[in-house]
Amino acid sequence: MKRRKYQLLVEQIVLSAAKQQGDFVKTAELATELLCQSLNLHAASVWAFDAELSTQYPVAQFGKGILHSDIKRPLFISSCPLYLDELRNRRHIDASDTQQDQRLIELCESYFLKAGVLSCLEVSIRINGHLEGVLCLERTFCANWNDSEIYVANQVADQLALTLATRNTYDKEEKLSLFKSAVEQSDQVCMLINLNSESVEYVNRAHSKITGVPREKVIGRSLRELDFFKQHPQLGEEVLCKIFRGVSAEGEVQLKRYDGSDYWLKYHVSQFVTERGNYYLLVTCEDSSEQHNYQLELERLAWRCNLTGLYNRLHFNRVLERTHHGQLLLIDLVGFKRFNDTYGHEQGDALLIEMARRIRHFSDINKAAEIARVGSDEFAILLLGDKQTTEVDYISNRLYQHLAMPVQIGREQVDPKPALAVVDIASVSNLVAPLTCADIALQYAKQKQGIAIQVFNGTLLSAFKEDAQIERDLHSAIRGRQFELYYQPLRDLQNDSYTGAEALIRWHHPKKGVLYPGVFIDIAEQSGLITAIGSWVLEAACRQLNLWQHHNLNISMHVNVSARQFFSGNLYEQVWQLLTRYRLQPKSLILEITETELMEDIRYATNLCQELAELGVGLAIDDFGTGYSSMRYLKQFPITKLKIDRSFISDLTISRESREIVSAIIAMAKALNLSLTAEGVETVEQEAFLAASQCHQAQGFLYSPALRESEFTRFIGAIKPEAVH
Repeated sequence: MKRRKYQLLVEQIVLSAAKQQGDFVKTAELATELLCQSLNLHAASVWAFDAELSTQYPVAQFGKGILHSDIKRPLFISSCPLYLDELRNRRHIDASDTQQDQRLIELCESYFLKAGVLSCLEVSIRINGHLEGVLCLERTFCANWNDSEIYVANQVADQLALTLATRNTYDKEEKLSLFKSAVEQSDQVCMLINLNSESVEYVNRAHSKITGVPREKVIGRSLRELDFFKQHPQLGEEVLCKIFRGVSAEGEVQLKRYDGSDYWLKYHVSQFVTERGNYYLLVTCEDSSEQHNYQLELERLAWRCNLTGLYNRLHFNRVLERTHHGQLLLIDLVGFKRFNDTYGHEQGDALLIEMARRIRHFSDINKAAEIARVGSDEFAILLLGDKQTTEVDYISNRLYQHLAMPVQIGREQVDPKPALAVVDIASVSNLVAPLTCADIALQYAKQKQGIAIQVFNGTLLSAFKEDAQIERDLHSAIRGRQFELYYQPLRDLQNDSYTGAEALIRWHHPKKGVLYPGVFIDIAEQSGLITAIGSWVLEAACRQLNLWQHHNLNISMHVNVSARQFFSGNLYEQVWQLLTRYRLQPKSLILEITETELMEDIRYATNLCQELAELGVGLAIDDFGTGYSSMRYLKQFPITKLKIDRSFISDLTISRESREIVSAIIAMAKALNLSLTAEGVETVEQEAFLAASQCHQAQGFLYSPALRESEFTRFIGAIKPEAVH
């Protein structure tokens, strides 16, 4: 009889207008009232938790004298971790005596004793396994909760969860409808392309106005059927390559309508990932015919760069096409974009003008045939005549030193970082375009420490072709999910326990087998693909850390961050989204970056490190001791850990210098209150020295190589649970 009565209670909630409309508050009010009346309760209430499970707020309360009571449940629910864990791991808490039940010990004195509640039934409200709130049933006498009462309370909690989910769905649909209406009114084309199927899933009305093609003929079609790909297939593939490198693509292109009329289209393409992990392209376009025609007219009137007064790339290319002997010098200002973004375009322009002045002065002395600004931060010099190798080396070194001299811009003294490529035109004229060769050599010059000058040769061309093949394979690897993370354990030397893991990427190449990072990371850095790869690594590591934490494996996760990823401008946003999505414990995620990379832009790096630290992310300096070590900068950055480079560890037992260096690093870390990890530990003797010197952690083959996830879990599982902390 009672079960039938309780079934009617649930049906009354299910069929209520509030439930159907997703009105969570009114549904909760109805539920608490019906439960109080049917279960002989002193009070019933519904409480909602915030996303971080730190605070709770009342949604509905019903019972005897409850509106006039000053006794409330604690607002900050994070102060009750045992209670929260019980709600996470169990469906409900049925307490016949609140004063004796250890599951409620955190609420006993602060609430139950004061409110006179002697028995209670706490039922979790969940959506997709996530704890959203709790349904609380209370009595002022001690009594066991029978199965029927527990059953109906669970049923009501499920209905409250469904109501909350319905409300969330309605809210999302309303926002989506509002956004779609706004996009439909835009004069710009807005298009969404599913990257998995490469099909157009949405385009607004502006598309037919600009292109003359009705959107009904576009939606559902392959992106390669768009006019852009049909009329400019090579450009289309280049845009896709940029997108897969994690870089937005933008530009302007001339297209032809079906009626034969020409028009110019300015486009911007960027990639984004949905909450479900689906990859999409957002394409926005506008008709730029009028603006382009005006710009074209201006370009016909001038062959020179308006800023520097030098010839432009178009003019220089025409001269270069007629040149078959001589030397081509290509100059790039390393880090100019970051300088421009940090100090502003006015300061950036001033630096370019000064560089142009120096190049012009140098060219007058050395009787250069032509000089030009061939890119935003690239300049080219053409020298004619037969010159010996030693003479070319002397000229290029003099030019490098001249350009690297400090520049006073406003109140700032700037140290330019030129990179210089040298090409003998006669040796490549029948093989590859001289500027292409210069671009290849320039990439190698940028990687050099010290004087960044590179002379082009056949070895570079071969290496470039090999690297180009790896780069093409990397595109396929990103799309084909050919990467996997391995994990190397970190051992606490003081407690003899494993406390962390470093995520290390491996590439399952379809032809070459498993490739280590040394084979492809540098190429990924140069091509820009490192941004997409780094984003994948960071998300995969956070996802795995979440799984470990869900299974109560409380270890830290170390993730290497490249310089390009660190200075990309969106690292903070990505980390914030991952921490929110996976609800990682504070300080459990540690990002590693080398000290040399931090020094590239100290002001930007300091601000970003502070922001990441405020998110609860640990920061470690990797390969410490091999780069720009400075106590001043270590104090400036909110660093939590140093990782001693393996080169100092490998000869600890035979090199007094290495032992002294390691001891000095440990002393410095202790003075700065920093944690220490020694990399590359392979022998018991090395471990003994580090432990005696009070180094905190170690990793290396002495303990384990990097392991696949399943092997790592078994490895950690073999350790006693109390040793993992």
